[in-house]
Amino acid sequence: MLGKKLVTAQKRGETRALCLGLGMVTCSMMMYFFIGITVVPFYTKSVWTTETVCKVLKANIKDKFLCPNSKGSEDEDIFPYPCLQVWVNLTASGQEVMLYQTEDTLERNPKCSYVPGKLENSEEVKARIETIASNFKKYHTFPCYYDPGGTQTNVILSRLYPPKGLLFAFLWPTLMFTGGCLIIVLVKISQYVSVLSAWQ
Repeated sequence: MLGKKLVTAQKRGETRALCLGLGMVTCSMMMYFFIGITVVPFYTKSVWTTETVCKVLKANIKDKFLCPNSKGSEDEDIFPYPCLQVWVNLTASGQEVMLYQTEDTLERNPKCSYVPGKLENSEEVKARIETIASNFKKYHTFPCYYDPGGTQTNVILSRLYPPKGLLFAFLWPTLMFTGGCLIIVLVKISQYVSVLSAWQ
């Protein structure tokens, strides 16, 4: 009687472990799919792939500029802010080009190097832009990214999805997938050993 209870409990434990492993594998595949349709297209679409050194030539703050966000944006998404324009000397080619914060900055407003988030406090936005401008004037040289193909003549300060970020995005689903497969393999080995022991 006790042996039957132990066997039943073992089978229940194996079933739960097997469901856990299959669930982890399923969740990891869903995460792979989500990353593949969101992060990967932005990474492959970016042409600013080569890192170089940029030297600041001038950093000017112009009068308030209306921010035209991405296409299809509503009128309430348009707000005024000081327009920071940073021009740098590209070490790789020696050209004088305009610097943007990220790829998204160029799409949102090609006339300004920095586009703030929508904030109600305009003084906070102004202070932040002035701080960024003073930092550019203080640190004259810094790493930046440019397009080696020449389709984009401007440069960006940082990539939205760098290679390390892409690898980090795939790290967790990979660990989950590996853990799920390991649990399934261990359950199958346990079942095989149990059957072999019973047969002997």
